[in-house]
Amino acid sequence: MPKVSDLFFKTAVVWLILGIAAGLQMAISGDHGAFPAHAHINLLGWVTSAIFGGYYALNPAKAERKIALIHYGLYNLGLVIMLPALYLMLHGGNTAVEPIVAVGSLIVAAAVLAFAFVVFSSASVRSALSPATR
Repeated sequence: MPKVSDLFFKTAVVWLILGIAAGLQMAISGDHGAFPAHAHINLLGWVTSAIFGGYYALNPAKAERKIALIHYGLYNLGLVIMLPALYLMLHGGNTAVEPIVAVGSLIVAAAVLAFAFVVFSSASVRSALSPATR
């Protein structure tokens, strides 16, 4: 399995554990005010990261490109900034962290654009420039 696939899958499992912990915290406390943050942790962290990992596993030539690791780093940086701030904003009513949520969201959006670039580009720069493909 390509390195970036392994990283995405391992990170997805971490987000899954955090998502379950947030869900348990809400269930135990009876306060479900942070359910949108719980959903974001599970969908962006667990599900989407696993899908990215699967895509790169199925496309190893694209997984070997530098942009794949940039995508991984940028995406998880955005999640690490956005998701705790979103949870604090929704769980504690701390609206002062809303700009942090916005910054994290913009970083996640940039990472998704990097992934779109990977998906719509050729498998590798070398194959696109090789004499056999001209």
